[in-house]
Amino acid sequence: MKKIIFGGIQQVGIGVRDLKEAWTWYRRFFGVDVRIFEDEATAELMLPYTGGKPRKRHAALALNLQGGGGFEIWQYKDREPKPPEKPVMLGDLGIFSVKIKSRDVTAAYEHFKKMGGDLPGEIKKDPLGNDVFFMKDPFGNCFQIVPGTGWFRREKKKPTGAAYGALIGVSEIEKSQEFYRDILGYDLVAYDREGVFEDFSYLPGGDKPVRRMLLQKSSGPLGIFSRVFGPSEIELVEAKSGKPQKIFHGRYWGDLGFIHLCFDINGMDALRETCREKGYPFTVDSQRAHENHSFDMGEAAGYFSYVEDPDGTLIEFVETHKIPVIKKLGWYINLRKKNPEKNLPSWLLKALRFNRIRDKK
Repeated sequence: MKKIIFGGIQQVGIGVRDLKEAWTWYRRFFGVDVRIFEDEATAELMLPYTGGKPRKRHAALALNLQGGGGFEIWQYKDREPKPPEKPVMLGDLGIFSVKIKSRDVTAAYEHFKKMGGDLPGEIKKDPLGNDVFFMKDPFGNCFQIVPGTGWFRREKKKPTGAAYGALIGVSEIEKSQEFYRDILGYDLVAYDREGVFEDFSYLPGGDKPVRRMLLQKSSGPLGIFSRVFGPSEIELVEAKSGKPQKIFHGRYWGDLGFIHLCFDINGMDALRETCREKGYPFTVDSQRAHENHSFDMGEAAGYFSYVEDPDGTLIEFVETHKIPVIKKLGWYINLRKKNPEKNLPSWLLKALRFNRIRDKK
């Protein structure tokens, strides 16, 4: 059986009402302009999370080649997506915020301010003394801009890379720590603090005490795309007062907000067994459902699976088999023939820029 290779955060899934409108905003602000796939189809395997029915959807996966995980922007085509039942508060269970990495947090803040971004507060210090700030997209989703490492390209007009991690609300921080350590490999605790925090002060619920734990990895990502995805971190937040709600309570996967956090992996069979042994069996498994055949996403293909963390937050795993290098030329690459522990050559990864979507000025 193959060993498990983690290549980093591949993407964060974001449920939206209008894919075109949302993606335009994400391109302008977070530079996710390199299209890996865009596809209209029916989500047939997500029945545990879509009310037991296949659902028509329009989805696109896009990267920022400076580095970081991409965005999978997801829109229902046969139903109106639902917002959270109540305003989301810090410490609520699920993905509260996506971390976006920047080489220069101050420059990013000034850039977004000039662009008219929704910046609810000034730059603050996190528990490690790093400059950070939060911003909101026009659709109510919260992003934290943080200093990040592991850059692939430098594109001067982009003040950030893309997804560097997530801030996840949990009910029992030790139990969640075990999940993210033992299954996903986040074995380092960068800090573990409790109190009311300055950098959370302007968030909804940020005036209440929480315990927060920042998890990182002692070793860097491996694999075909790890140069692009780079390192990542997960911050767990446990509310110490009140009763947190589940962010997706009473809603479906694909409804409005952060629907999953997805990791690039190789070795799906080994990962399936590890998750089962740890008590977190796959709840969706395309490899088994399709009898070891790749799941076709139009312009890309591979296996995907889902597990739930201890509070039901959805974690996706994707083993990629095919992607377009230059779609206009019909140039696709079969990744099953590549060594899963070796990076693709830089020149080949850089060629993905020819799939860039350019907005009219």
